Amino acid sequence: MEVPLFLQVCKLLVSIGVVLGLSLIAERVSTRVAGLLSGYPLGTAIALFFIGLEIGPDFAADSAVHTLAGFTATLALGGGYLLCGRRDGLPGVLAGTVGGLLCWLAASTVLASLAVTRVSGTLITLAAIGLFIGLYRNIPERPATTRGAFSWPALGFRAGLAAAIIFLITGLAHVLPAAWAGLLSAFPVTMFPFLVILHLTHGAAPTATVIKHYPAGLGSLLAYALCVSLTYDRWGLALGTLAGFAVATLWLVAWTRLHASHRRYRRHGRA
Repeated sequence: MEVPLFLQVCKLLVSIGVVLGLSLIAERVSTRVAGLLSGYPLGTAIALFFIGLEIGPDFAADSAVHTLAGFTATLALGGGYLLCGRRDGLPGVLAGTVGGLLCWLAASTVLASLAVTRVSGTLITLAAIGLFIGLYRNIPERPATTRGAFSWPALGFRAGLAAAIIFLITGLAHVLPAAWAGLLSAFPVTMFPFLVILHLTHGAAPTATVIKHYPAGLGSLLAYALCVSLTYDRWGLALGTLAGFAVATLWLVAWTRLHASHRRYRRHGRA
């Protein structure tokens, strides 16, 4: 199926804007907030929406079921990047990328062999979230510091990497079954380029901080994927996407408030 040029341009502009926005948040706000927003349904929403436009809402809804379990592979990618990308600069980025992608591929291969349902996919990822939050609890908080001014090469790199990933995922969805299309939709389209950018410009420590907080934001991704798996073939892509973002936003707000209350309780307890 030939994809119209208009859809290709839309994919390009949306993917570029999201990745650049995450990078600005990390530098201007905090790496913790950027890590949480990396778990917001940005890249997954882009992938599933354009898969639905290009192939069909039914196929996208079926893919979203497998996306629920696919977030476990995304967590594996973050863990592999963290373990292998401990050095600053390009060597650390390359090692982290190789380690992360190998972990993602291994986890995705296992998940693709399972008969995943909405319930089992959600439970698998919830268990993985709890595991990785526990594993990351001792990672120190290291904010990113602003360096340098606007750079056309940096902009081009961010734009090219984001566009390449989203085009690859949506392109492969045309030739792969729904299970693999769903797993690919769970790939961290926005987080991965963001990690590479942050690592190159600020080093391994702030990058580890983003990875540390990424599992906490995955609840909103789960909520989004579960919602669109139920609504895409019934309500259509537009309403299904809006409903998914509404549910994801409610989850993220509730989680943020719960986390803030927990931190206040711990401070008062120590006092």
